[in-house]
Amino acid sequence: MHMEIKPASSMQGELTVPGDKSISHRAVMLGAIAEGKTHVTGFLPGADCLSTIDSFRKLGIEIEHEGTTVTVKGKGLDGLRAPTSVLNVGNSGTTMRLLSGILSGQSFQAVLDGDASIRKRPMKRIITPLSAMGAEIFGHDGTECAPLSITGSRLHGISYASPVASAQVKSCILLAGLYADGETTVTEPALSRDHTERMLSACGAVLKVDGLSVTVQPRPRLIAQNVVVPGDISSAAYFIAAALLVPGSEVRIKNVGINPTRDGILKVAAAMGAEIEYQNRREASGEPVADLLVRTAPLHGTRIAGDLIPTLIDELPVIAVMAACAEGETEIRDAAELKVKETDRIATVVQNLQAVGIEAEPLADGMVIRGGRIRGGEIEAFGDHRIAMAFAVAGLASKEGVKIKGAEAVSVSYPSFFADLAGL
Repeated sequence: MHMEIKPASSMQGELTVPGDKSISHRAVMLGAIAEGKTHVTGFLPGADCLSTIDSFRKLGIEIEHEGTTVTVKGKGLDGLRAPTSVLNVGNSGTTMRLLSGILSGQSFQAVLDGDASIRKRPMKRIITPLSAMGAEIFGHDGTECAPLSITGSRLHGISYASPVASAQVKSCILLAGLYADGETTVTEPALSRDHTERMLSACGAVLKVDGLSVTVQPRPRLIAQNVVVPGDISSAAYFIAAALLVPGSEVRIKNVGINPTRDGILKVAAAMGAEIEYQNRREASGEPVADLLVRTAPLHGTRIAGDLIPTLIDELPVIAVMAACAEGETEIRDAAELKVKETDRIATVVQNLQAVGIEAEPLADGMVIRGGRIRGGEIEAFGDHRIAMAFAVAGLASKEGVKIKGAEAVSVSYPSFFADLAGL
């Protein structure tokens, strides 16, 4: 699908973005291995989260789903059953990696597969620790890529120093640790998002957080909870950027999750000269939430690196668009993780910025962007939802508009994205 986004003269109004994708995944997963009914409101019905529902249904869990409401009838830690077919995760790396942790502790064998993008994404990062815990996990034809064959076994608790700051890796190991014979500790090089820890604790698991280390005790009795999913800050990011860049704009984004392990885009926006107003701060199911009032602001370049990167890794494509419209140069470093997302986002972002008239160059672990005015042109989404949405924002702020090839990719995380954009 081709979508042409024309320059906007102003963005006005308010909206509520879809539920947080990370929390939606975890609510279904923990609901499945908890005792009792987990009721989820604000669920994100995007393709990735629907893959999680489909996988757990194949594992014998009854799940009712209507719109943004989901009820999971959990069967406890040992209630899953062997699937009779391959578990297809579609495009969802979260489903693949977190589910691998749970499956490693089962008494049966399962195969996880996905689309062409998933088959290219690195799975060694979970195969190594899960194998150390005693799981039998193998990639396709001796590789470390999907499809993955997992034969569950009695797992051993380990202390693992992860080479990457990745919530998917950390969560995979912690979930496997629920089935281990002793405590399991994960230590990261920088703090990644902590939704799994918050939700596990709410369900009754015993966790200890010590700086960059998280320890989980084995064999807890997980009790079902009611989960209210806040709006996804990764989805809000596109409207934050659009309101900052399009002249004369004022947009209120309601019910946005502002978890401090996820709010890096707000810190970067402030560093670039934006003043975003936080309204109605509160908590929902243990997650901090606020309404965000965003007005147009002149932005200037900045440097984005270090411990900030894990808090905004998914927002870097749209941050790059903000940088393209800012005065001066923006440098992004320590973000080699971009190479192993749905696409190599260093390559795809730089290629598309150049296609719309912006000076940008790739680095081994990031990129340099020289701000100016986006001319416009045609870009390729490469099947990546975040690339498609980021360059929709570029179209709004451009001189001539931007045509997006492969715009249907937005359905992975935000099926109503273009309608919501038009509404403003």
